[in-house]
Amino acid sequence: MSVPPVLGTMSKHIVSSFDNDLILVQAKISEMGGQCEELLSKALEAVEKHDKALAKRVIERDKKIDTLEMEVEELVVTTIALRQPMAQDLRVLISAMKIATTLERIGDLAKNISKRTLTVSKAGPVPITSSIVRMGRATLAQLSEVLNAYTARDTAKAVGVWNRDVDIDEMYNALFREVVTYMMEDSRMIGAGSQMLFVAKNLERIGDHTTHVSEMIYYIVNGELLGDDRPKGEPLGLDME
Repeated sequence: MSVPPVLGTMSKHIVSSFDNDLILVQAKISEMGGQCEELLSKALEAVEKHDKALAKRVIERDKKIDTLEMEVEELVVTTIALRQPMAQDLRVLISAMKIATTLERIGDLAKNISKRTLTVSKAGPVPITSSIVRMGRATLAQLSEVLNAYTARDTAKAVGVWNRDVDIDEMYNALFREVVTYMMEDSRMIGAGSQMLFVAKNLERIGDHTTHVSEMIYYIVNGELLGDDRPKGEPLGLDME
């Protein structure tokens, strides 16, 4: 039996509207991801250059990411209520809300790094700064790669990021040992060294959040969880956030 022209037109309109909703959700996730990349990059630049003005701008700009997270959540909830999606479409929406929360936390961690920079900058040059920046750039590269994987729905790239998080863990452990050594050899390093440890831990946490995005990409495409056997480095130090 043929579909009446009016009903056929309505059906196409509903499908088109839903597609537009999905595109808008994913566009906002991409915008959030870009904001996080830029904030982390600027936070690392502030660490490297002891730039208090730049650190303050990073702290202020985190509010934009918070706003985007709320917009994603509202849009996802409304879309689910109105469209009642199923299968992969539903997974896309659920994952978008979780990824938005994850990106908001990454923004918070970049902000925290900048706050520590404001304190460390008072102490002048710190010998471990280059190690912190090196770890930060590796973390930023992982974040950029997983965001590209999200856009392309590239599970192979996402799993690669997931597996390589152990590299960030190992960098953190090496840096922890380096900082503690400096602090033991020179008591004047205790204050700045402690702040740098907080920065390093924040970077390690960003690495963990990046793997969560990997898991969401895998879930969207395959409809199942990636697993809980991700390679991890042996944790050192306190659980600092």
